[in-house]
Amino acid sequence: MLVPGSGSGKDSGPMEVPCGPAYPRPAAPHPARRDPMPFDSLAAAESVARLAAQHAARVDQEAVFPRATLDAARDAGLLALTTSREHGGHGGSLRDAALVVERIARECGSSAMVLTMHYAANAVLEAHGAPALRQELGAGRHLGTLAFSEAGSRSQFWAPVSTARVEGDEVVLDAQKSWVTSANAATLYVWSSRPTAGDEASTLWLVPNRRPGLTLQGGYEGMGLRGNDSAPVTAKALRVPVANRLGADGAGFGVMMQDVLPTFCVLIAAGSIGLMETAVSRTAEHAGGKRYAHLPTSSALADLPTIRAYVARMRIDADAARTLWLDTIGALETGRADAMLRVLEVKVACAEAALRVVDSAMRVCGGLAYRKEVGVERAFRDARAAMVMAPTSDQLYDFIGKAVCGMPLF
Repeated sequence: MLVPGSGSGKDSGPMEVPCGPAYPRPAAPHPARRDPMPFDSLAAAESVARLAAQHAARVDQEAVFPRATLDAARDAGLLALTTSREHGGHGGSLRDAALVVERIARECGSSAMVLTMHYAANAVLEAHGAPALRQELGAGRHLGTLAFSEAGSRSQFWAPVSTARVEGDEVVLDAQKSWVTSANAATLYVWSSRPTAGDEASTLWLVPNRRPGLTLQGGYEGMGLRGNDSAPVTAKALRVPVANRLGADGAGFGVMMQDVLPTFCVLIAAGSIGLMETAVSRTAEHAGGKRYAHLPTSSALADLPTIRAYVARMRIDADAARTLWLDTIGALETGRADAMLRVLEVKVACAEAALRVVDSAMRVCGGLAYRKEVGVERAFRDARAAMVMAPTSDQLYDFIGKAVCGMPLF
């Protein structure tokens, strides 16, 4: 399907978007929404989370994409949450998206990860996508994702080594993307490459899935977030219209820093917080209900001061992380001077807090924690992903240290 205009300045022709996606679409276009009442994203998230809870174990055990949950999210309007009302979406804020991801992460970390990448991609498309494309996003017709990480630059996603060259009104892309979330299920990728001209760090493109020259290599066999459908993606002489450029040639780094990084860090932190809430609640439930039957008083685990202290530390870590998370969102909303420092802090702080919380959950719940019924071992595995997602925790510590010491980050 061709839609006019790239939304990125000079109109260089029609922008091409998928017309035969892997992700299911509504049978007919939705008209632009004119909701009589504001969209209740929290109620929608609660409904989707209840469904996610029914499928999460299978998604994890069989490493399958959470199709039912994402279908429900689309039908509930959550895929269109951050698309503007002008283009048929709900005009939701980063805070709205963050609260949705946090709630769903309590039930299914994989579903929360897929939504995180969709909202991160949509942040770029809202800023630089063509109006007709945004209309399709507002109708819930697309599942988007980011295609930034590459084998050549590893976790330094802002510095792709893949190439782009212009041939007439098309650009030819060659790349080895190391991991793309929702690689099979997404209908479109926000794709990074070297610029077609100049020596800037990167340029961004809209790349429809299922294009000639695009190859997905195998499925995801990871420790956690096993349903997130990550896979390496290779482009070999992949052609898209030059009009599919998102922003100016060479402007990709700025778009990543301004539009992608705040959304990505806040939403990854939301997933970590949701996993912490699951770990705290299930650990407290287990400690309060599990008893030592052989003792005369049949005491519960929570009768032990050491157990209560572990649970207390879990609660403090989760609450402290949540406080920083909400403060980061507030800083972005009000344009506070420390907003970008908070963005750097929030992902690493919540990721590291989640590791402490889920480790304590395993310790408190003991041998039963290694089994499925207590409900903490999946959170233990899922929580570990945020630490190694670019920018990794170690990279963020370096950036934060540079910022505090008054040094340039790059």
